Amino acid sequence: MRNSEVTRERILEAAMAEFSAYGIMGARVDRIAKNAGCNKNMIYIYFENKQTLFNTILRLHLTRVYQEIDFTPEDLPGFAVRVFDFAISNPELMRLLVWSNIEQQAEGLGDRDDSRSLKVQSIAAAQQSGKIGTAFPPAFILTTVMTLATAWTVANPFGLPLDSESMKNVDALRDGIAGTVKLMIQAETVEASSEEKR
Repeated sequence: MRNSEVTRERILEAAMAEFSAYGIMGARVDRIAKNAGCNKNMIYIYFENKQTLFNTILRLHLTRVYQEIDFTPEDLPGFAVRVFDFAISNPELMRLLVWSNIEQQAEGLGDRDDSRSLKVQSIAAAQQSGKIGTAFPPAFILTTVMTLATAWTVANPFGLPLDSESMKNVDALRDGIAGTVKLMIQAETVEASSEEKR
């Protein structure tokens, strides 16, 4: 790569570490420049300001989420396990998402909203075709799946982050997540069950 591309990549790498550790409010451009091994002015040349750099980092890694985790509404337990594996493998990204939610500083994340809407629509279509139970609304199902799949990361204040001891039982944890999601999507509403009995 050319020197400018190498410098930009080093800035992005250093910024990811800085923002995931301190959020946008606590992050310091001086530290990012030092860790990237470049002049502070280079950050402003490439990214204009700290906010733009933060948004670039977040968009870049959210794009990875969309590309690397296949969404299959007919196999939500499998999707939940893939989200779990991705979240456990990317703790910096999970911390970055926490900071983004706390500080509500991120801008221009329409892709994330669009991706969520498409997933909700896909779940609704799967319910209408009888592939998924109708006990819970589509948006509730998606939120529950994502929350359950990330419960063992820093993104969940009530979860228990995986340590070396609990990682020994990670297969059982995956099975538990998949089994819970399976039970949820098999559930039917009370009204639907009553009609079936008639």
